[in-house]
Amino acid sequence: MTADIPVTLPLGEVFAIANEFERAGRLEEAERLTRHALAAAPDHPDVLHLAGILAFRRKVLPEALALMERALALAPDAPLHLRNICELYRTLGRLDDALAAGQRAAELAPGDPMALHNLSILHYERLEPDAALACADRALALEPNLPGAHFERAEVLLLQGKMAEGWEEYEWRYRIAGAPQLMPPTDKPQWDGAAMPETTLLLIADQGFGDVIQFARYIPWVLERAPKIAIAGSLEVMPLLRQIAPDVQVFQNWAECPAYTAFCPLSGLPRLHGTRVDNVPAPVPYLTADPARVARWRARLDQLTPTGYRRIAITWAGRPTHNNDRNRSTALADFTPLASLPNTALVSLQKGDPAAQAGSFFGRAPLLNLGAEITDFADTMAILDCVDLLVSVDTSVVHLAGAMGRPAWVLLPRAPDWRWLLERRDSPWYPSLRLFRQDERRRYRPLIEQAAAEARARFAGA
Repeated sequence: MTADIPVTLPLGEVFAIANEFERAGRLEEAERLTRHALAAAPDHPDVLHLAGILAFRRKVLPEALALMERALALAPDAPLHLRNICELYRTLGRLDDALAAGQRAAELAPGDPMALHNLSILHYERLEPDAALACADRALALEPNLPGAHFERAEVLLLQGKMAEGWEEYEWRYRIAGAPQLMPPTDKPQWDGAAMPETTLLLIADQGFGDVIQFARYIPWVLERAPKIAIAGSLEVMPLLRQIAPDVQVFQNWAECPAYTAFCPLSGLPRLHGTRVDNVPAPVPYLTADPARVARWRARLDQLTPTGYRRIAITWAGRPTHNNDRNRSTALADFTPLASLPNTALVSLQKGDPAAQAGSFFGRAPLLNLGAEITDFADTMAILDCVDLLVSVDTSVVHLAGAMGRPAWVLLPRAPDWRWLLERRDSPWYPSLRLFRQDERRRYRPLIEQAAAEARARFAGA
């Protein structure tokens, strides 16, 4: 969402500076100047719209909506206002309103690639992949080097299983404005997959925890071509990486980075491998729990679980900073159907603020709230070894279970992340996973009711 709004006002210069501050991320200064502009022109649609954008940037969505709708009422055919409110409506889940605004913006400004880019993202969320791809293509016809449109093409193509073209487009992900920096500036080339028998290849455990777990499977394939590697990764994933490559240097501080000849993010390895739906390397398990931790956690769970009860682990929310968290996360209350299963204890693996919901959860099944006791992924793996099943929204815990070959049922939003493909109940990435997909109602409770019914049938007589 941008605020490049041309305007002529008595305070036009103040407004222009506020606009530049917003674009530069200097939000406090932009807000201060925008308040001055609003005081002078409280009903000017462009000023109201900029104030709405600033509220959006602060994640105060009700205020953003009120300001931007007021601006739109005053200037109903302002293409930029329509383009931006399309994104706000999408964020609020008002997908029909978003579509109407986005289509109108594209009609009024047919030469604006960002209007088409917004529509592409919206069509993906509406689970209309062909329309999403068409809008991204139209955007790129106007601006061939628009990174966001290339990345949206990547997501759609990969979702559809068209991986050959999808991986190529996926390479645009780090060119998107605001994308996290992959690594410090370097003059070294990105690895092309060629053999490197003598010099060091630097791998970077990039993106989220789930991505690292998913793409770490390629490390043995890399070692066949480049036996001398070093891996940069966060503290949380270092034990997992060391398990896969015990003799490789793994570091988290760039000051510890050795000399290297080429680099590659883990998320770039599927392209070099030539991964397609029918040849995903799935040497499961490629992660295993530490036996000592398993014994410790089994004793702990045996102490907490009533005799003869099976254990179902649950996770209902992902990392709140994830760009699709509002769709992939839910509330613990939605898991009530699982709590009705006889002779069953629910084991919460939930971390972070959502874990507090356990304090107000009541159901037939006891809820073992372990979040505060889990210190790292090694603990999570040990617990997964001690439960009968994991039922979870799309989080890193799902990837962990899949990499371990543990049974897990994944609750997916209507428009899933590309890696889960379309319609399938299974995953070529993780054979032990079973996928549950939202219907057009976009609700998790029906999915969990379905999962509870299948669990009841699965465990009948057990």
